[in-house]
Amino acid sequence: MTSTAVPATVVVDGGYELAEGGRWVDGRYVYVDILSGRLFEMRDDTGPAAPRQLARLAVPLGAVAPVSDRPGVWIAAVGTGIALLTADGAVEWLDRPEDRTPVPSRMNDGVADPAGRFWAGSMAYDATPGAGSLYRTDPDGTVVRVLDGLTIANGPAFTTDGTTMYVADTAVGTILRCRIDPISGDLFGGPETFAQLRNGEGSPDGMTVDDEGCLWVAMWGAGAVRRYHPDGRLLHTLTVPAPHPTSVCLHPSDNRLFITTARHGVKNPTAASGAVLSVPVPVSGTAACSWRVRH
Repeated sequence: MTSTAVPATVVVDGGYELAEGGRWVDGRYVYVDILSGRLFEMRDDTGPAAPRQLARLAVPLGAVAPVSDRPGVWIAAVGTGIALLTADGAVEWLDRPEDRTPVPSRMNDGVADPAGRFWAGSMAYDATPGAGSLYRTDPDGTVVRVLDGLTIANGPAFTTDGTTMYVADTAVGTILRCRIDPISGDLFGGPETFAQLRNGEGSPDGMTVDDEGCLWVAMWGAGAVRRYHPDGRLLHTLTVPAPHPTSVCLHPSDNRLFITTARHGVKNPTAASGAVLSVPVPVSGTAACSWRVRH
């Protein structure tokens, strides 16, 4: 295992409270500020970064994925459920399963898989142990609870063939690996523990898989990003200049890792906290998958 402190570029110093969910979509870097319910995009060009706000909602916005064949429309983990955000700013709810939980809860991170389904986790506002779940939204709009008993469900990430999903339970320091039937979206058996973090190592947050099949993980509280081999070996630890990295996203072509960070819980934040950072890396990733709606 190696460890490096590569100089990070502050791409966007937005002062975000809880930036998250960074994805590459059609030549744009898209991310959210969860607690303020805002969605942003940043064009992929060589000029100064100028993020544009796409939406602002009255409830927390955990993550989005594009909807296939519907430009400007997003499927979102938002508030207490899953909704479509239309180009005119309207919200069309598919389901609000967290309205039916015993403690006040919200949706968290989410991502579309290569088969066109949308997966998103949830958590209680007070991080009640076991109150979080992982949901799958099928192409017909049905929302299914796939896993429960989680505390802070975070960072679903998929291999390019869609047969393996990684999901973090941030509060307990666990990264789970699930085998997925790419046709039905059902899990083969239960989740297995891929990695268990010890006290002082940070908490696994947003994740992504690179073009070599390795898993990159933002380590909340540790100011670091980890890269794991598919067999579970820790390959590399990258130090970043912010204590709370929240999500990681690899550029599809030019070997840059984009990292969102949080100011939330930071006593003396710098320009790198609540920002979007960029770090050169030796691998690339893939563009975000779309939710393929089917009526």
